[in-house]
Amino acid sequence: MHSGSLESSIYFLMAAVFAVPIFQRFKLGAILGYLVAGILIGPQVFNLIHEPESILQFAEIGVVLLLFIIGLDLEPEKLWTMRRQVFLLGGGQLLLTSLVIGYLVFCFYPEPVIAMIIGLSLALSSTAFSLQLMAEKSLVATPIGRRGFAILLLQDLAVIPILLLVQSLSQVVVVDSSPWWLGLLAIISLLVAGRYLLDPLLNSVALHGNRESMTATALLIVVGAAYAMQSAGLSMGLGAFVAGLMLANSNFRHQLETDIEPFKGLTLGLFFIAIGMSLDLSLFWESPWLLLGLALLLVLIKTLIIAALIKWQAIEWRKGIQLGLILSQGGEFAFVIMAQSISLEIIEPSIAASLNLTVGLSMMLTSPLVALFGKVNRPKKLAPKLKDTSNFDKTAEVMILGFGRFGQITGRILAANKIKFTALDQDAEHISFLMQFGNKIHFGDATRLDLLVAAGIDKISTIVIAIDDSDQAVKLVTLIKQHYPKVHIIARARNRSHNMELTAAGADKVIREIMDASLQAASETLHSLGYTTSQVLRTVETFRTHDEKMISQSLAHKDDLDKLIEIGRKGRKDLENLFSQDKKA
Repeated sequence: MHSGSLESSIYFLMAAVFAVPIFQRFKLGAILGYLVAGILIGPQVFNLIHEPESILQFAEIGVVLLLFIIGLDLEPEKLWTMRRQVFLLGGGQLLLTSLVIGYLVFCFYPEPVIAMIIGLSLALSSTAFSLQLMAEKSLVATPIGRRGFAILLLQDLAVIPILLLVQSLSQVVVVDSSPWWLGLLAIISLLVAGRYLLDPLLNSVALHGNRESMTATALLIVVGAAYAMQSAGLSMGLGAFVAGLMLANSNFRHQLETDIEPFKGLTLGLFFIAIGMSLDLSLFWESPWLLLGLALLLVLIKTLIIAALIKWQAIEWRKGIQLGLILSQGGEFAFVIMAQSISLEIIEPSIAASLNLTVGLSMMLTSPLVALFGKVNRPKKLAPKLKDTSNFDKTAEVMILGFGRFGQITGRILAANKIKFTALDQDAEHISFLMQFGNKIHFGDATRLDLLVAAGIDKISTIVIAIDDSDQAVKLVTLIKQHYPKVHIIARARNRSHNMELTAAGADKVIREIMDASLQAASETLHSLGYTTSQVLRTVETFRTHDEKMISQSLAHKDDLDKLIEIGRKGRKDLENLFSQDKKA
């Protein structure tokens, strides 16, 4: 069936709309959804779209946009501080992985050149895949996430030397190859343009253009930098990354990131769909267990090497294995290297096709393996060990349930005043971290009455409930008040509705976690507008009293939306009248 561009667009959008939510629902990740969707709509299954190679070539713009945003988020000073991680950790991973894989290939196919190229190709991970997966697991801004980024950054920097190496190993004369100095000139020109031209250009567009002009300018910068590098014989992604790096300290950085983000998400999805379309499933059906075994072997080798390097940096095995699994797949640049190797007659097309399929299978395996590892390696597995570290202090006067940032502040103040307390938390990893600083915390589910009894709740006068789960906090207040009604409960609330739920459940005092910070911000704002200290204190206290009164009034109608709206409108009018009277006084 022949499909026009509009029809093809419909198929791509349908694949994304239906496949991704299903895979997200089962915690398998969006990327695996894109890959499977690509397989289904491609020539291997339903044959809805032909020529996946042309789609893949266009979809590489998604990787380019991703590298531009990475550059925006990475200031040059920050990159310099990461140099040790990039070259030691990233370089170590690339070298060790390529040596191990290259040696295994050489054992079965004794051609040193082919073994070296395959080893280097499979040592590369998918930047787009890995960063997306790290973002889904909320790891990007963590120490382990930064190490993962360092490994990926070194791999991206190594792509150009690897491609040049492949070209040098060929016996085929490349007529259109660019001279080495042209690439150097392109990088210098891009650095100069980024330093002296881009900010004035963006400033001019911001002053005289509109929102669409700014978006077009952002895309022009990315695509222009990528095209300049490609014309010089270098990687498009390298050009986009350098452009982003040059704008990392610009005043327009956040605006650029906001404008590019939607295009990046769509084109990255298209990129993974195109990879799924390009996989040769006929090879898989010929020898499924062999190819699946090769993909698993690739995942195992890269996971163990990365985990060992992370452990070498004094980080626990569990985090190293998690990062290793996230980076364990083959990368998109393996397809590029294989395509070049075929055109230069270094590797036979059948070998390259099998390698591409192995890379695709490794991508499909990564998300499920990461999800499986997360399930079998939950922190609560450490509970028995943590329970045995100490006994409950039955002379404690206060019990703190949930010892995160909110609960820790109360605990520190009590400890400084020599007031004994018992702290319970369910996050074993968090407990292990806090115990390094001398904190005495117990692992346990605070909603279990038998655990509270064992912790000495019958001797406790005050309980601070600071757990993150809003529903659990309400259940906990109800449970404690039902069995120990005389205990004074101070509960942390997420918002107004949670405040009402906790109050209805029986909490004696509810603290909204952002209330005091918001009132402090309002106080500073009034100060800056010329209000005196006494005026500020009186205004803020009037608001606090009025707000607490409104919550009390709303409590009886918490399930009646119309009544709550009525109370809210009346409350705003009453507050205006209070402030008007205060000014007259």
